Order: sequence, then structure tokens, then C-alpha cells
Amino acid sequence: MYTVRQFAITATSFLLSALCLPVACRFSSDKRSNGNNLHSEDWPIYGGNKAGNRYSHLNQINLNNVKNLQVAWIYNSDSSIGQLQGMKNSEMECQPIVVNGILYGVSPSLKLFAIDAGTGKKIWEFDPFKNGSPRITNCRGVVYWENGVDKRILYSAGSSLFEISASTGLPIESFGVAGKIDLHLGLDINYDVSNLYVAATSPGAIYKNTLILGSAVSEGGDAAPGYVRGFDVISGKLKWVFHTVPLPGESGYETWPKNAYKKVGAANSWSGITVDEKRGVVYLGTGSPAADFYGGEREGINLFANCILALDAESGKLKWYYQIMHHDLWDRDIPCPPNLATIIQNERKKDIVVQATKDGLIYVLDRDSGNSIFPVEEKKVPGKGLPGEHPWPFQKFPVKPLPFSNQVFKEEDITDISPESHDYIKRIFDSTEHSNKFTPPNEKGTLLYGYSGGAEWGGNAIDSDGVLFQNTNNGLWKLQMESLAKHLQTMEYLPHGQRLYITYCASCHGKDKKGNGVEIPGLLQTSKHLNESEISQIIQEGRRRMPSFTQFSTGERNALIQFLLNNQKAENITTGNTKNKITNTAKKNTDFPYQPPYLAKIWAKVFDQLGYPGIKPPWGTLNAIDLKTGDYLWRVPLGEFPELTKKGIPVTGTENYGGPIVTDGGLVFIAATRDEKIRAFNKKTGEVVWVYSLPAAGFATPITYELNGKQFIVIAAGGGRGLKSGASYIAFALP
Repeated sequence: MYTVRQFAITATSFLLSALCLPVACRFSSDKRSNGNNLHSEDWPIYGGNKAGNRYSHLNQINLNNVKNLQVAWIYNSDSSIGQLQGMKNSEMECQPIVVNGILYGVSPSLKLFAIDAGTGKKIWEFDPFKNGSPRITNCRGVVYWENGVDKRILYSAGSSLFEISASTGLPIESFGVAGKIDLHLGLDINYDVSNLYVAATSPGAIYKNTLILGSAVSEGGDAAPGYVRGFDVISGKLKWVFHTVPLPGESGYETWPKNAYKKVGAANSWSGITVDEKRGVVYLGTGSPAADFYGGEREGINLFANCILALDAESGKLKWYYQIMHHDLWDRDIPCPPNLATIIQNERKKDIVVQATKDGLIYVLDRDSGNSIFPVEEKKVPGKGLPGEHPWPFQKFPVKPLPFSNQVFKEEDITDISPESHDYIKRIFDSTEHSNKFTPPNEKGTLLYGYSGGAEWGGNAIDSDGVLFQNTNNGLWKLQMESLAKHLQTMEYLPHGQRLYITYCASCHGKDKKGNGVEIPGLLQTSKHLNESEISQIIQEGRRRMPSFTQFSTGERNALIQFLLNNQKAENITTGNTKNKITNTAKKNTDFPYQPPYLAKIWAKVFDQLGYPGIKPPWGTLNAIDLKTGDYLWRVPLGEFPELTKKGIPVTGTENYGGPIVTDGGLVFIAATRDEKIRAFNKKTGEVVWVYSLPAAGFATPITYELNGKQFIVIAAGGGRGLKSGASYIAFALP
């Protein structure tokens, strides 16, 4: 186990309201007993409660008996899993909910289901794509609303928000149009967004009869606006819109160039929302503006991008904001929902908002004012950017808590798992810049942390003692920019499909179509898994983290398909045929879409020659932090590579996606790791006290609930991210 001191050195280099409101979302069944006085307690909301604590006071499963946990039931949520295995691209990031003893969740193909939470037996299933082609996006959870016998589930699939009867699994026909609404609604302030990529990967939050919802959008010049919206739960009508890129006359408009809202998209809240019902306030975080790595057309600090926001839940009006990063050039979105807690500090109770970030920082803010309760310094950072860029000269550095992930890559941080690995990464180190986490993107190349965590969408847990449990990634990335002019010149005489691929696909899948070897799939064997029609559908509609490319003409789309199928003759394009140049890329619309003059030539994780992270371990950790003091209690590696452990290398931890829950049984439960295991940790010491090997990786956050006197732990084991696929929800309980 790594000590707190060792990691500190490295880091330096609501419970639910019992008040039942009329016509409100309420959970009278959270705690209940049957005729035999057997206790039951639900997990009714994403995050466990509206505050998002991921905390349960259940303690039937505890330190003394957790070793006896066994599988209680397994539910296969998707019968098409056999088809998913070959591509290794199915994922289930869903944290299910349990209400009145029924578990609601989502399959890899986005089918919504209801099962008996005690047995795993299916009650009903809803397929959002039954009458159309599937548009597969990530779905991290669902929302439940109840008013008497009227019980509804809301969730997103593709670019639609569905409302389904929780009792029958049938659409609520009076909601929107035949039970769904288009997620583009309310975004078309300045231009047509109907063909742009818009989804909602994290569930919204409900206050009374209002659903507050964020969105996932593209991150380039064709990004849709990332506005936050409030919808009527009964009718689906749009109630309010908060403009994250302000319109003229709105607060924050002065932090952008004039009329920036006409062409700058994103600044979206994709990671989740929490609710303070007593205050009538929702809390959320926003991401970076588009485009990710070049901001020449958006001079200023760019409110309300990269902000922790407090909004009036009924009206959407701004209560306060706290910007964690000015003029973001590094795609450091706020990656997880804010966590609401109450601590005692200096003998006084304080209601706080806790926000973890991609670059491994924790902000602890007063819930009413938005002021930090620990010191935060603003320091001067490098100010020289690409031509036309305007990097902001100062950025925030919290004094406490210390960072929970690496901040700057130094030579002494180069991997040492073998001499060959060290030398391989040293060559990359010597050819790039890496002296400051805020070095602006450039054409030489920079090495930086803070894209895949630090923190990620799985969030964190806070127990009743005010201790925060946060998992983290230490992932190094290389970013190298290239001018658009040079890019177009280089590609001028390449086959059309290849030019399209390099422009739109290579930054993720690689110029050689090999992917990154870990998470992003290679495309060399595409013809073995997908036909032309299937590829065309994915290009037009997107899939999971991949956005749609609706801007392509039919000819462009076909050219790209033939390139992916290694069928260049079928492109029927002559080398140097100027009419087939990438018109979408070179096209300069007066407002939208905006084409940055610089784009990412390389944007990839840094691995050694064997596919292991290019930095010294630990590569993934679990941390315990006392929010009263800001001090670390312990830090341990999370996950392992067994083959390295067998060689005598201390447990390294792995990259991890998903989050923890904490219980009064003295336990922290978390899966998330690439070794496909779920673990229980002693919350006081960080010691692993139980491990179970899942049939596929659990890239999701578990839940716990009690039904008829028995406590359960459930995790979605969907695999993916380069590992084998799965579709199982697995429940554990004591014998």
C-alpha cells in the first residue's frame, strides 16, 4: 500500500428530504417494511440521493462479513451480446436505480428494462429503436418521477428523451410527441442545429415537476450550443434555457468577443446534475468551449464554460458561478456531478458543494455563496500560444486539498517497468514540451495530464463523517497541433476517403487505423465486422463517445466508407481531382460552422512499446480525503496488471472508469478497473477486503439497497474500452 506521504510528494511535483411535495418527484418508498416487518430501502436516484453522495447507511454487509458475499442473481440485459463480442465496443456505464423493489437500468443497446430487484427476473423491456435505426450513445442512468399511481421513467437514447411508464414499460403518449422529445429543442437560437450531434449521456435531475438536463455535443467547430434546459415532466414542454455562452445583454456576454454565441458551441454540462430541494437549486458543471484546443475566436475568460453553476431549479436563473479554468485550451471539462455534503468546520455546520476535476483538483465551495472554504491561489501561467490565440495569463491552484493526480510530467516520472520502456518514453519526452500543465497547445507537441482524469464521470462518494472517496487516473497524453493550411496542402493529392479519414478520424483512431491499442478500437479489420450500410449509419448517427458526421455529403460518406474497407478503387476518385477536396473542412461560413485555423495533428495517450502507460505507477488510485481539513487519510493503487505483479513490480493500479459508493458497513465498493474486478475497501484504512472477478469489466458505478431485510450490491458489467464485451447486471448478497 502506498503511503499518504509518498503520494503527497508526487502530487506536489443530503440525504433525501422527507417532505412529500404535491405533484412532485418523491420517494415515499425509500424506507419501508412489509407485513413481516422486514426492512427495505431503495436506491432511487442516480448517485443514491439528490445530493449525489453515493452514500448509504446500510450496514448488513460490513467489514466482518463482506468476505462471504456471493452472487445473488445475474440479469443478461442484451441478447445480442454475441454480436457485440467481436468489436469489443459494447459498454454499460449505467448506474441503475431501485424504487419500490424494482430495478430500472439500460442495456448496451439502450433498451430500458425493469426487473425484480430481489431475483433479477424481467418485468418489462422497452426498445427505443424498435421502429427505426439504432443511435447508440452512452447512458449512465435513468430518472424516476412519481405522483400517486402515476409513475414514470425518463431517459435518453440517441438524440431523444423518452418518458416511459414505470408500471408497463410503454411510452407516455402525452409527453412530447408519442412519448419522446427531440434533444435539439431549445438550442436553435442562432442557426439550424437539427443535424448536429446532441445527446444526453448522463441523466438529468428532477425538482418538483421540472427535469433539468444537460447534453453531450461535438467538440469541434460544428459543436451545438451546450445550453442547460428545464423541461416539464408532465408534458415535455421546454420551461427554460440557461445559455452557457451568453446572448447580448446577459451576464457573462462581456467575457467573449461580440456575437461569439453565433458560432461558438459546447460549454455543455454532460457529466450530471445534483439538487438541493430545500434551497430549490441545482448544481452542475460545464465543459470547455469549442473548439477544444484553439480559442483564437473566443478571446476572454469565456463564461460560463468550465464553471460550477448554481441555478434556480424552477426558472434556470443564475444564483452563482465559480469558474475553475479561464479560456480552456486543454479540454478540461468538469467531468462529474457536484457532490453536496454538510461538514462541521470550526464547530459550525457548513453546507458545501464538492467538485473534482479532470486535472486532479478538488474545489470545496459554500453552497450559498459559491466561495471556496479553502484557499485558492491564482498564478501566472505561460502566455504564448499559436498565432491568433489569446491564452489567459492566470489560472487557479487550490492550496487544499492537494491534487489527487499528477500535474506536470518530469523526467523522473518516466516509466521504469523496464529499461526498454524507459528509453522508449524518453525519446518522446525529449521531443516535446512538458514544463507546465497550462502550456498552450503548439506545433512542437506537449505532454499533459488531465484529459482522461484525474476524476472522470463516475464521480465520488462522501460518507456521514465528511470523508470524500475519489478514484483517479494518472494518464499522460500527447497533443500536437497543425495549421489548417498545412494540413490541406499535405492532403491535396491523397485519395478523397483518406483525406476525410485523416481530417475527422485519425486524431482518435490513428493515421494507421490501429487505434490506441487500449480504448479506441483499430479500424484495420472493419470489413470483418461491419458492412457498408452499418458503417454509413454510424457515420451519420454516431456511436457512444463518437459524434455523428451529418455534414458529409453522400459522396464524401461513401468515399470514407471505401477507405475504411480498404477498397480504394471503389472510391472512383482520381489523384489530384480538385472537385473532391474536403469542402466541409475548407469551407468558411461567416458564422457557423466555425473552422479553427489550427487543429490537432496528434491527440493520443502515451504508452510504452508494450501498451503500458508511459509514466511511473501508480496509474490508478483510490483516495480518502477529510473534507473538514482538506487532508489525505490514505491513498492506494486501484486495479492491477497481474502479469506485472508476477514479475515483482508493485501493484500499479490501472486506468479506471466508474465510481465508488460508501456504506455504514465501513466499506467502499468500486469496480471501474481494466482487470475486470469489483472490490471492497476498508474505508478507514484503504485495505482491500473483498475481490470478485466479473465476466466483463464494470465500467460503471455500483449501487446498494435493501429488500425484505437483505442488502444487495449491484454492478453493471458491460466491458468494452478495448476489453471483451458484456451485458450483465450482477447482484451480490450474503448467504
